[in-house]
Amino acid sequence: MRITNDQVAVITGGASGIGYGLAEALAGRGVRLVISDIREEGLEKAKVSLTAAGAEVTAVVADVGDAASVRALADRTVAAYGRVDLVCNNAGVVSPPAPLWEQEARVWELMIGVKVLGVVHGVNAFAPLFIEQGTGHFLNTASSGGLAPLPYLTPYTTTMHAVVGLTETLDLELKRVAPALGATVLCPGLVDTPLGQNSAALGAIDLRAGVPAAMQDAAARFGEKLSPREVAESALAAVEAGRVHAAPGGDVAERAQARVEALLADIARG
Repeated sequence: MRITNDQVAVITGGASGIGYGLAEALAGRGVRLVISDIREEGLEKAKVSLTAAGAEVTAVVADVGDAASVRALADRTVAAYGRVDLVCNNAGVVSPPAPLWEQEARVWELMIGVKVLGVVHGVNAFAPLFIEQGTGHFLNTASSGGLAPLPYLTPYTTTMHAVVGLTETLDLELKRVAPALGATVLCPGLVDTPLGQNSAALGAIDLRAGVPAAMQDAAARFGEKLSPREVAESALAAVEAGRVHAAPGGDVAERAQARVEALLADIARG
């Protein structure tokens, strides 16, 4: 999908991190924005900043885990602009570092509610609008953890794999309706965002004692952090190229290749 200055984009989790980076990148292309977040104060700050930079922005507080809230977001978008061209299902949280058998049920419920059902609700609310127009694209944020396992972050890794599979299948289903419809999944490596702090605010993890050692070890393995704007530009390039996967980051492709090779080797042994 070619991104042009007459379009409208919706971004969940748009108050900070990758969501805000997407908003900046799209605003730079003249796209009108609807940014959404569950954090009202952060959302207002983001709107003020983007507006000051010249963007046309509508801000809508929404909980992506609530289907009615996301439908209301779609209604607000249509009321404000009459159309929508790109929906970035980006809102996210991270799980605490612990082996699977020590992960609490509430963490699973939050991760699934935000990262999996959040994307499902976004697709259900906006796909009918795309289909009616005959054009439109979903950009669903996952992680490199959706392409290869991340030990001690099983709820996070599980939901990221789900978003990857969901998006791959969604793209096929949309293209059977109309060739100008599609979907892309964003699977970046380590990104310099406040995801940990935001997840703590939502009760997903506890940062009162500092960043857990397992998270620090993971960060060290993944190398240099990407900026949200770098990730956003990579994602939008993939959208414009019609690619289903965007995976910025130094070693993401290598880790994904190692996983696929191990998978094929296991299958071949059978």
